[in-house]
Amino acid sequence: MNPISNIWNHPKTSAAGLLIAVVTIGSVLSQQGITLGTAGSGTVVALVSGLASALLGLLARDPANPAAGSNSASSTAKLGAWALIALLLPLPFVSGCSETSVAQNIVNWTPALESAVATVDATAALLAPADAPIFAAATVGFDAASNLLVAQARAYLANPTASVLAQLQAAVVAFQQQVNASLLSAAKITNPASQQSVLNSINAVGTVVLAILAMVQSVSSEVAVARMASHSTIKLAAVRPYMDESKAVAMVASHYGEPAEWARAQERQVELNAAQAGF
Repeated sequence: MNPISNIWNHPKTSAAGLLIAVVTIGSVLSQQGITLGTAGSGTVVALVSGLASALLGLLARDPANPAAGSNSASSTAKLGAWALIALLLPLPFVSGCSETSVAQNIVNWTPALESAVATVDATAALLAPADAPIFAAATVGFDAASNLLVAQARAYLANPTASVLAQLQAAVVAFQQQVNASLLSAAKITNPASQQSVLNSINAVGTVVLAILAMVQSVSSEVAVARMASHSTIKLAAVRPYMDESKAVAMVASHYGEPAEWARAQERQVELNAAQAGF
């Protein structure tokens, strides 16, 4: 294949590939502590990566030529997907968010968590008599775990110190394990209607808890994340068959007011990061 000819015939795709390479290299340099100097209040690496990401976004938004047919539409869709993936890479300006902003983001999720737990409490009454006790036993600790996590999140927002963060880390991992255990218990319910109601309600709680876990991860040291993962005995891989991605995506998209495809990319990246960390 002639690379010059390829660039000439597919300028948009080639430009996207170059920008993705810039973003990827910038991410690697940042992780290794290489800044290439300062630029304003940030670094040269952060500036270049940010500009490349912005240009990727502009490329992804270019309208396709209607006369180009399905191939052009497919290329544009693929380009948009790559742009999303690149934007989700651990860039310096993402990983450098302050503890306070992360703490506020966590607290912003707590109303959704409280609402989801309230739905869990109400679900038992809708189940078949034989299924209600199984569900109640599986979710018996949700109220206490939710109250503790909300309290720890607010405490961390008010006082983002290492000691308070350690308590928040313990609370979110403990709740995540309760959710995972409850998903496995739901598999014991054989009534299809009951099982669907149970999974829907548990997954709503799990989506919020996983989002909070991801945010706690982002402000935790590698040692702390490893310690958190060591307390995660039921891994995401074990409960993945019972997780509902479509409902999780809908919750994330609604919470942040963003398109579903962007929320789906975020959700998958969060799961990937958690799994790689040992959860």
